[in-house]
Amino acid sequence: MKITSIQTVRLHLPPQSAPEGSRRSWAEHAEVANPMSRYPHVKRQRALWLPKNWGPLWCKVTAEDGTWGLGLSDHAPAVAAVIDGHLAPQLVGQDCLATEKLADMMFRLTKPYGTTGLASYAISAIDLALWDLKGKLLGKPVYSLLGGPARDKMVCYVTGNDIDWYQELGFRAFKLACPYGPADGLDGLAKNEEFVAQARERIGDACELMLDCWMAFDVEYAVRLAERLRPYKLRWLEECLIPEDMDGHIELRRRLPDQTLATGEHWYTHLPFQAAIKQRMVDILQPDINWCGGVTTCQKIMGMAEAAGTSVILHGGARNPYGQHFSYAFAGIPWLEYFIGSRPGVPLEQAPRLPGQPVAKDGCLTPSDAPGFGLEIDEAWLEAV
Repeated sequence: MKITSIQTVRLHLPPQSAPEGSRRSWAEHAEVANPMSRYPHVKRQRALWLPKNWGPLWCKVTAEDGTWGLGLSDHAPAVAAVIDGHLAPQLVGQDCLATEKLADMMFRLTKPYGTTGLASYAISAIDLALWDLKGKLLGKPVYSLLGGPARDKMVCYVTGNDIDWYQELGFRAFKLACPYGPADGLDGLAKNEEFVAQARERIGDACELMLDCWMAFDVEYAVRLAERLRPYKLRWLEECLIPEDMDGHIELRRRLPDQTLATGEHWYTHLPFQAAIKQRMVDILQPDINWCGGVTTCQKIMGMAEAAGTSVILHGGARNPYGQHFSYAFAGIPWLEYFIGSRPGVPLEQAPRLPGQPVAKDGCLTPSDAPGFGLEIDEAWLEAV
């Protein structure tokens, strides 16, 4: 079955409404440490410096018989230029089931301008659409194409700072967004410790607690903070350093031999993960299936990690069906990350989500068993860019 078209599209969902909630979400007001925290005019929130109007990007791949698959990534319209202007014309006419060949073609096609970064987002969108299409053509959910369920349901940990609400929802593992970084000096160190201490006191010792540092630290600050946080028994420290600083990751591992370290959401292609595994830089790899190259790249990462005994937990794995299906199929992925930015008091079933996307119940989730990724999206909702 040949590919007849690949195009970026806009998704226009029917209007969705949600209750007001009991208070504002942490995501609406909380300060979060980030790589730009050293610059006061954009320090407080990512929205002050992230690209404007670079929202989600959808890719539609259509086969000869009219069956179509849908993939999702980010950073439109920049990524759309890579898909529509370069990759799509090269892939149309190819066998739509040859996902490994097509992934290799895209990996090599993007070499003149770099496969990492924006090109990797484009590759991810196409690859995910191809796997969605494959599942629809074969009448199988994607997790079945990957080997079938590795468990009955997935345990989720929740990311966000509204801990009391997440406890009400039934979660028992929590990851906080770290408020302060090196720009905040000793006062910031003390406030970070107080922030983590309060969370640990609330959840008790029978629940897991993690801290997301989102590329905000240098090695020295990460070490100093980790030493202060030892009494609070963090399951892991996440993404302390900017992703390109591979030597820094090696040094951080050397200086914190007893602290579990996690990173990888901003690594693209399988190659940085290969280097991290070889050098034993981190304990938990966190590829993002919508960014690093899609299902095909994540398969490569899983193979390397399982052979080396390194854990994998997808970044944002529960936020859409793509990560849900992949995680469900691999025994080496113990948890799903469940990000909650909606307001406390709003049931997960009533918070914004994609049609056909399952939500967690009592901290666990089972993906849809519909063909492909199980998205219930009407073709009439798609508009060519």
